[in-house]
Amino acid sequence: MAKSLQEQMLEMGLVNQKKAKKNAKELKKSAHLKRTGSEDAPEDTQASAEASRKAKAERDRELNRQKEAEAQQKAISAQIRQLIQTNTVECDGDIKYNFLHDKKVKQMYVNQAVWDRLSRGQLAIILFEQTRQGPTYKVVPLPVAEKIRQRAADHYILIAESAGEEMDEDDPYAAYQIPDDLMW
Repeated sequence: MAKSLQEQMLEMGLVNQKKAKKNAKELKKSAHLKRTGSEDAPEDTQASAEASRKAKAERDRELNRQKEAEAQQKAISAQIRQLIQTNTVECDGDIKYNFLHDKKVKQMYVNQAVWDRLSRGQLAIILFEQTRQGPTYKVVPLPVAEKIRQRAADHYILIAESAGEEMDEDDPYAAYQIPDDLMW
């Protein structure tokens, strides 16, 4: 009977028993991988695992950035709310003060002193909160309005413009002053 190549190499002393077993094991392993169709599987799984770890780490970083931004926004809105609550000017009165918000005329009832300061631009009207019934407005001093504007530039703040500072030279009614107590 003919001897196998492995047996022949063992007799000649080219390989030893240990190497022969190792080669046989590798041959069986490669034959099995070819049959099952999952050649190079360990390398692919390691690469895909590494790629999925990197993707998960990136998603986690993005999620953390979003959470930090939300927390920052909550902190800013809490600061604005506290500024408004602590610095609100009491203005209960019977004089109607009209102003624009979102292209709609809104009104607020104030007393005479607050009305005068609002019309001169010394006080500001700020959106306090949005409810189902509609927005709630508060009156605050001008420095507080500027602090709020620094924290949130898009927050609604109304400051009356000072009229009368710039006069047109050709205005025929420039000599006639508008009285302070004139209400429309």
